[in-house]
Amino acid sequence: MWTIIKIAWRNLWRNKRRTLITTASVFFAVLLALVMRSMQLGSYDNMVKNAVSFYTGYIQVHKAGYWEDKSINETFEFTQYVEDEIKSEPGITSVTPRLESFALASSGNYTKGSAIIGTDPEKEARFTNLDKFVIYGDYLKPGDDGLLVASKLAEYLKVDVGDSLVLFGQGYHGITAAGEYPVRGILDFPNPEMNKQTIYMGLKEAQYYYGAPNMLTSLAIMIHDPDKLQVKVQDLKKKLGKKYEVMDWKEMMPDLLQEIQADNAGGIFMLGILYVIIFFGILGTVMMMSMERKKEFAVMIAVGMRKGKLILMLFFETIIIGLMGVISGVVGGFPINLYFHFNPIRLGGKAAKAIEQFNVEPILPFSMDPQYFYNQGIVVLVMTLLAFLFPLIFIIRFNVIKGMRN
Repeated sequence: MWTIIKIAWRNLWRNKRRTLITTASVFFAVLLALVMRSMQLGSYDNMVKNAVSFYTGYIQVHKAGYWEDKSINETFEFTQYVEDEIKSEPGITSVTPRLESFALASSGNYTKGSAIIGTDPEKEARFTNLDKFVIYGDYLKPGDDGLLVASKLAEYLKVDVGDSLVLFGQGYHGITAAGEYPVRGILDFPNPEMNKQTIYMGLKEAQYYYGAPNMLTSLAIMIHDPDKLQVKVQDLKKKLGKKYEVMDWKEMMPDLLQEIQADNAGGIFMLGILYVIIFFGILGTVMMMSMERKKEFAVMIAVGMRKGKLILMLFFETIIIGLMGVISGVVGGFPINLYFHFNPIRLGGKAAKAIEQFNVEPILPFSMDPQYFYNQGIVVLVMTLLAFLFPLIFIIRFNVIKGMRN
C-alpha cells in the first residue's frame, strides 16, 4: 500500500503543470465557497443577534393568548415564583420585565398614537443598550417619572428635552389612563418605524399609569447559547405550564426569518451553480490526466500490474490532489475571513436602509465558525472523489492493445 502511495506521489510531479492545474481548480473551489458562504452565514448571525438584542430577546414569556391581540388586559403578575423558575434554567443570561401598550401622546395642538414601553431602565440598558440611543438629554434613572421619546415622534409633537407630554389611553380592565410627564431624553433608532411612535418610561410609572400594579405583558430573555434555543423554549414551557406562552424570536419576527430563509435559498442556489462549474473543471482535468496517459497505463498492465492496483494508484493521486487543494483553500480563506470578521463590509444606499428596518446594523461580518471551514472542504473533496469515477471506469474498460497503439 505504501509503495503505491509513493508511486502515486511521484506520478503527480512527473507532470507538474497538470498537477498544479488540478490543485488550483480545487483551491479556488474551496476558497470561493468558503468566502461566499462565510459572508452569507455571518451576515445572518449578525442580523439575528442585532434584532434579538435590540428589542425582543431570544425568548419572551407572556400570559397565554397575549401575542394574538397584545391587549393590556392580557397581563400577568410578576411573582417571585415566575422569576425563580426562569432564572433557574441554565444558560439564561438576563431577564427584562416590560409592560407595553398604546396611548395618545399630545403636546399643544399635536397628537399622535404611540407605543408605550414600560421597563426597568437599568435592566433595559444591559439588555438592549437603550442608553446608547439617547442623542439629547439624559437616560432614565431608577424611579424616574420622565419619558424617553423617539426622535421623529418628538419632531412631530414639537417637544424637546424638558418639555411636558400628555399621555391619554385605556388602562387595565378599561380604566382611563391619563398623565403628564416630562421628557428626559430623545432617542434615535435605526428603525424608522420605531422612531415615529416609540416612548419609553419606567416600569413602576407605567404600571401606575395603566392601573396595573406589578403586572407585566412580557419577560424578554437572553440566552448564552443560541444553538440551544429550542431546548430552552421547551424547558421553560414545562416549568411555567399552560398559564404562560413561551415564544422564541422566530415566532415573534416571522418577517426577519422569511427574509433570512429567502436569501439563504438564493445563496444555496448560487453556491450550487459554483459547485457545478467547479466539478466540471475538476472533471476536465482528471479526464485530461487519464486520457494523455493511455500508453503509460498500457505498458504498466502489459508488464504485470493488475488493474486493481492501477485504479488504487489513480485513486491516491486524486485524493492527494484533492487534499492539497482543500488544505491550501482553507489556509488561503482563513486570513480573508478573519480580516472581514473583525473589519466587516459596511453597506450603504438602499441595501443599508432595507437592513436597518429590522433594527440591524448594515454590515456584513464574516463567520469564523469552524464547521463552515471543514464543511466546504468536505463538499469539494467529495466532488473530487466523484470526478474519480471517470478514471475508474476508464481503467476497467481499458484495452491494452489499443493503448499500446496510441
